[in-house]
Amino acid sequence: MRRGIAALGSALVVLCVVLTAQAPQTQAPSTPQRPPVKAPWRNIGGPPCLIPEGGTIPCNPASTHVTAIRAGRLFDSIAGTLLTKQVILVQGERITEVGSEGQVTIPSGAQVIDLSTATVLPGLIDAHTHMFNNPTPKMSRERSTIIAIQNLQSDLRAGFTAARDMSSHGNGYADVELRDAINRGDIDGPRFQVSGRGIRWSAEPPNPKAPDNPLADTVIRSLEEGRAAVRDAAAHGVDWIKLYPGGAYSFAPNGDAQYVTTYPLPVLQGLIEEAHKLGKKVGCHVFGGDGLQYSITAGCDTVEHGYALTQAQLDEMVRKKLDFDPTLARYNAPFMDDNDAKNTGGKYRMVPIFERAVSLAVKTKGLRTMVGSGVDGSTFPHGTQANEFEQLVKKTGMTPTQALQAGTIVNARVLGWDGQIGSITKGKFADIVAVPGDPAADIMQLHKVMFVMKNGKVVRRD
Repeated sequence: MRRGIAALGSALVVLCVVLTAQAPQTQAPSTPQRPPVKAPWRNIGGPPCLIPEGGTIPCNPASTHVTAIRAGRLFDSIAGTLLTKQVILVQGERITEVGSEGQVTIPSGAQVIDLSTATVLPGLIDAHTHMFNNPTPKMSRERSTIIAIQNLQSDLRAGFTAARDMSSHGNGYADVELRDAINRGDIDGPRFQVSGRGIRWSAEPPNPKAPDNPLADTVIRSLEEGRAAVRDAAAHGVDWIKLYPGGAYSFAPNGDAQYVTTYPLPVLQGLIEEAHKLGKKVGCHVFGGDGLQYSITAGCDTVEHGYALTQAQLDEMVRKKLDFDPTLARYNAPFMDDNDAKNTGGKYRMVPIFERAVSLAVKTKGLRTMVGSGVDGSTFPHGTQANEFEQLVKKTGMTPTQALQAGTIVNARVLGWDGQIGSITKGKFADIVAVPGDPAADIMQLHKVMFVMKNGKVVRRD
């Protein structure tokens, strides 16, 4: 009898997980209040609050006071303009009023934050991160999680109040746990969308002597296995499905770039169909060749990297309403030239090919070009994503205003959160950053973030 009840309970838990996974997350979540203990508290200190898994934690009462921010300059991310002498009122997690000093009255008793010599912007959004470093043989799971939390907080202090994580780098679905911990208020970090384990293709049969790592990307060898992998990821609560339609690149003896293609087109189409059926969007890691065209043909919601994009392909992406996330700084770093020099004797380079593709994307009318850094704790340290904005402006013809919009309202729209974040607008979450100068004139100002507020809570104030 007990076994039957336990089995029924387990089945109900699985069903609840699947049903929850199938409901797409349409808005950024608020931080819930923790439930207080109900029984008389006869232990140490005042009555605490409960955590879901059991045990207690001090209660964190909702803030009711009003904070007024005086902004010398305020970046309107929707219009792409800079306003002067603005006042922002914040109560709890939300912005309650925004307007000029002559329009907005600061209530008596409000806490005033004076940023009258600074530029105030919406919280920045990084659309391609890896919060977990690649594991090493000496790195325990616990150590890996500690580093991931440190990475989250480095990004937050750098002004990134929201992020999308594009695979957990061999840490299973631990990024789901990080997201949920942030949403509950357990730890500070950017509000977060995650993809858990990616889904990779293999044309080789399983090797019993070297089984697939259950914490790394799911390896599939057929469409049926792929559909099952998508369902498993959704059941674990991911927001995005991460696919890999393309692999490495190389140069032919004549200098032509060559790219590895992974999934057959029908498999890729089936994976995307399954994801969309479950209410999940798909981000596709791909460089060029057939894999890149397959990604566009099959309808990857976001094309990640896209070294070899042509104008015809970009125009097709516009028609299909697909978005482009270049991760430019990650893939025009000096190590790219080092690798190409070693492999081609210095004859051929990928960096100019990639920069040309991103420049075409920036000029393509109707295409949403995102800001995603690819920070991963190895080649690109967390908290330094201002480098991505800098590279987009200096290497591709993107204006500082376009870069600021891409890293705020454009990314918010791609993530489906533009009703909650991405602009400093009445009713949205109070995710606000400030820099000393004018980033619409000098994008380098993003390297100098001096103030960060997320959910109405001041995280950094230099």
